[in-house]
Order: sequence, then C-alpha cells, then structure tokens
Amino acid sequence: MGKDQWVSPRGDKWAVHGTGNERDTKLFDTQKQAQDYAIKIANNQKSEVIVQGKDGKIRSKDSYGNDPCPPRDTEH
Repeated sequence: MGKDQWVSPRGDKWAVHGTGNERDTKLFDTQKQAQDYAIKIANNQKSEVIVQGKDGKIRSKDSYGNDPCPPRDTEH
C-alpha cells in the first residue's frame, strides 16, 4: 500500500501531497482538479485520499485499495 494522498489548501490554490512528504506533488487552481489527481494516484498506489476544506478540517476520506473493513458511508 502506498502513501495516503492529501488535498490541502495552499493560499488560493489546492495541493496534492503524500503523507509525510515535505513538498507538494502538484498545485491546482480548484479543489476538484486536485481531488481528481489525488484519486488517480491513490488508485495506482492502493491508498486513501483525504480532502481538507479551506479551514484545514478533514472533509472527506476515501479508500482506493483493498480495504479489509470497508466503510458504510453514504457519501458516494
């Protein structure tokens, strides 16, 4: 399993970065663009995508791998 991918605010941009990485993988103009990119990485690495809001609070978490305990959320 790879690193979880975070979508985080960076001023007026949105960043994608792996857990523990000091540098952002890529910056985007919209949160949607960043989230789509993070999902591609997470699918490839069988990891999670964690999306933060402008306030830094976690808005969403989704697994894109072999989750032994799949969530029962109704988000998707």
